[in-house]
Amino acid sequence: MFLQKLSLVNYKNISSKVFDFQHKITCFVGHNGVGKTNVMDAIYYLSFAKSYFNSVAVQNIKHGEEFFMVEGDYQMTDREESIVCSLKKGQKKIIKRNGKVYDKFSDHIGQFPLVIVSPADRDLIVEGSDTRRKFIDGVIAQQDQQYLKSLLSYNKVVTQRNALLKFFAANRTFDAINLNIYNEQLVRFGTEIFEKRKTFLQDFIPIFNERYQTISNGKEQVNLIYKSQLEEASFEQLLEGAIEKDRVLQYTSVGVHKDDLLFTLGEFPMKKFGSQGQQKSYLIALKLAQFDFIKLKSEVTPILLLDDIFDKLDERRVAQLVSLVNEDHFGQIFITDTHAGRTEEVVKTINKSYQMFQL
Repeated sequence: MFLQKLSLVNYKNISSKVFDFQHKITCFVGHNGVGKTNVMDAIYYLSFAKSYFNSVAVQNIKHGEEFFMVEGDYQMTDREESIVCSLKKGQKKIIKRNGKVYDKFSDHIGQFPLVIVSPADRDLIVEGSDTRRKFIDGVIAQQDQQYLKSLLSYNKVVTQRNALLKFFAANRTFDAINLNIYNEQLVRFGTEIFEKRKTFLQDFIPIFNERYQTISNGKEQVNLIYKSQLEEASFEQLLEGAIEKDRVLQYTSVGVHKDDLLFTLGEFPMKKFGSQGQQKSYLIALKLAQFDFIKLKSEVTPILLLDDIFDKLDERRVAQLVSLVNEDHFGQIFITDTHAGRTEEVVKTINKSYQMFQL
C-alpha cells in the first residue's frame, strides 16, 4: 500500500495544499506551528475517518471557513483507491471510497492500515485506563471488523443501561426484568470482547517484548499485563453482585469497559519508575509491535507516521529508530521535524529514497 497523493482544503491551519509522494520516506520539516503535524493528522484521517489529535470533528475546519476536505490516492497491490473525507458545518461527515459513500464509518476501519508514533502517545502511560483500552481496541479493530461491531454494540448497551439506572433513581422505582434485557446483551458482547482482548495480548506481548529488547539493547525487562474483572468471575456473576452498587451510583460499575493494561519496568509501574527515555522507548516499542501485529494479521503493510520523533530522543536514538523502520519489513514512512538539516542527515545515512517538504 502506497499513498501517492494527498490533497487538503481548509484542514486545520492549511487552506489548500497538494502533495505528491514518490519515495519510501517522506519528511515534513519547518518551524513549530506551520502545519507539519496537521498534514500527518490528515493522513491519519484517511485511514480512521477521524483526527488523532482532536475528537471534535468540526474543530478540524480551518478558522473562518465552512468546510474541510481531505483526499488521498492510494496504490494498492493490484488496484488504485481514492478516499475523500469531508465535513461541512451543520452537516454530517462524509467518507467516500472510490466515489461511493460509506453507510457506516466502521466499515472503513482497517481497509487502509496505519500506525502513528507521536509525543501525544505519552498519554498511554500517564492518563487513565480509557486511553489504554482505546489502544487495545484500535489495534484489534484494524484487523477484525466483528470485534469493532461488538465493541460499538457493547458501548451502546452500557449507555442505555446507565440511562435506565438513572430513570430508576429519579422515579424511585426498579424493574429487574427490564434491566435483565440489557444485562443479557452486555454479557454476550462483553464476553466476546474479553476473549478477543485476551487472545490478542497473548500474541501481542511477545512481539512487544522483542521490539523493546531491540530498542533498549536488552538492558531492561518490561511487560504488559492485562487486567479485567472478567478474570475473577463470569460477567453474569459480576452484574448480579454489583446491582445494588449500580443502583446507588446510577451507572454500570463492572464490565470490560473497566479493563486496563498495566505497563511495567521490571516489577514496577513504568509511570512511576521509568525515566523519560525508558518511557519513550517503551511507547515506540509498543507502536512498532502494533505495526508488526497489524501487518501479520492483515497481510497489508501499514503506513507509518513518525511525528516529531526528535522530541525526547537524542539523534543517536532517532538514527537507530529510522534505521530500524527502514528495513524491508516496513513500507511507506512519513516523518516530521523542526530541523531540516538534522532530519536529512539522519535519513540520508540510511536511505537514498526520500523526499523533503519544507512547510
